[in-house]
Amino acid sequence: MPAPETTATTSPDPAPAHVSVIGLGMMGSALAAALLKAGHQVTVWNRNPAKTGILTAQGAFPAQSPAAAIEAGELTILCLTTYDDVTGLLTPIAASLKGRVLANLTNGTPAQARELAAWTAEQGAAYLDGGIMAVPQMIATPAGYILYSGDERAYEAHRPTLAALGGTRWTGTDPGYAALYDLALLTGMYGMVMGVTQAYAMIRSENIPATDFAPLLADWVTAMTQGAVPGIAAALDSGDHLTDVSSLAVNQAAIGGFLDAFAAQGVSPAFFEPLRDLLDRSVAEGHSADGFSRLVELLGK
Repeated sequence: MPAPETTATTSPDPAPAHVSVIGLGMMGSALAAALLKAGHQVTVWNRNPAKTGILTAQGAFPAQSPAAAIEAGELTILCLTTYDDVTGLLTPIAASLKGRVLANLTNGTPAQARELAAWTAEQGAAYLDGGIMAVPQMIATPAGYILYSGDERAYEAHRPTLAALGGTRWTGTDPGYAALYDLALLTGMYGMVMGVTQAYAMIRSENIPATDFAPLLADWVTAMTQGAVPGIAAALDSGDHLTDVSSLAVNQAAIGGFLDAFAAQGVSPAFFEPLRDLLDRSVAEGHSADGFSRLVELLGK
């Protein structure tokens, strides 16, 4: 799978598009506001009409129904809570989708994206799936970007408009790829956050102020990820898992000490117990001299 293409945020389309935004939670409202700021005409709809007020005050047009919103825009952006919400909203108004372009920025799975893309195609509409790699405050800033996959022609046609939301990164014509990249990136984030919270639990077990420890932790996590992320990727692509840094056998021997320390400090070992099991398995299967990249293949099994 190729790395996603990156496109930096660009200036608004010289000919502003008419975009509809369906779903005005914190994220959907941020998306609509960014489009308005970029000079686009924006139609909005939300199940609770009260949420349209702030945006209409900024120049958005309130739609009376989801079908009316879709029919108003050249591009419709959906930002709902779940895929069930999306299908529940679109199914009764399927006839209004013909000839339209939908960009679904609702969080979901690759399988859900592929299923919805196939259904959308049956209705005669073009489908883009998206993964938002930002919090609402990062929309339309250099720090945030959105992953896209699906109908490449629709993506290219609307990329200048989508750029108003932040950087755009194309992951491929398989509509499930944006969700796949999204979930994989979030997986890395959650793993890091869980490690950070476990570290703070250890420090606080001795009543050490977390703010005193934070600079050390930030520097350490940054240094480790800068080496580990590209290093594991290179090992996976080459198939060479041998390491001169820290073998799985060394880590297997060390993990028991972590678990003992957690118990002694009154900290739950729940996050690290699966790692112990995976290290035990890796050594039992003959991978003692390999590095952490080997665990990726074991997880794949």
